[in-house]
Amino acid sequence: MAIILDHVSHVYGGDTTLSVKALNDINLVIPDGQFIGLIGHTGSGKSTLVQHLNGLLKATSGSIYFNGQDIDDKDYNRKELRSKVGLVFQYPEHQLFESDVFSDVCFGPKNLGLSKKETELRAYDALRKVGLPEECFYQSPFDLSGGQKRRVAIAGVLAMKPEVLILDEPTAGLDPKGREEILEQIVKLREESGITIILVSHSMEDVAEYVDRILVMNHGEVMYDDVPREVFKHYKELESVGLAAPQVTYIMHKLKAAGLGVDENATTISEACEEISKVLL
Repeated sequence: MAIILDHVSHVYGGDTTLSVKALNDINLVIPDGQFIGLIGHTGSGKSTLVQHLNGLLKATSGSIYFNGQDIDDKDYNRKELRSKVGLVFQYPEHQLFESDVFSDVCFGPKNLGLSKKETELRAYDALRKVGLPEECFYQSPFDLSGGQKRRVAIAGVLAMKPEVLILDEPTAGLDPKGREEILEQIVKLREESGITIILVSHSMEDVAEYVDRILVMNHGEVMYDDVPREVFKHYKELESVGLAAPQVTYIMHKLKAAGLGVDENATTISEACEEISKVLL
């Protein structure tokens, strides 16, 4: 089943003179198992959009359906929705509060009413999936590195066994090695479980490399919705709204302008290498 947004709008402060329309008539279908990149400048509506997907915010107008059910129905179980659509915030320390890592990851499944054994099995499995070393399991989460905290926050959501995982800037503030490790773990998780992943990111290189589909938000509306290669063809339009294409794309355009017969729409290093090899070898 899919998440469906049907003419969804959201207004902050709707009854005041300071009202702001954060989402404007959004129509989307998010199918099972897709890896989606969500990009947009600050204030474009990205965070507002993802907080609607698990019911943290209620649409001012329009409807949101999860697995065929309207999440705003009076008898809809919002607690169950939040176990199925997991959201990992940008700053992991906002989601960590227990005395040790293992207890922190147990918190979600424990609140689902699961037995102690099932709760602990889920926590162990989730920590294994995010690649956290076992020697960290009983440390304070606040003694961990930034990348390790990020893994614990993701594990805490995974322990709920969500069908959709939303990651808000999961690599923010990490060094290149830490960023790559987190993203590779996310890719591995998706391959193993078939989970739907929505990655909110400011890194055009990351979304170009990993996602199947990009949603570009601008002033509360979906500006583009397509595969990375097609979205980044519009790099001039993206620049006009404070975004860009991956650096590789700019290099390929310069090579093309210099007379090299390459496909200037390459978006990843591997694609660029393949194109350059065709011409030079």
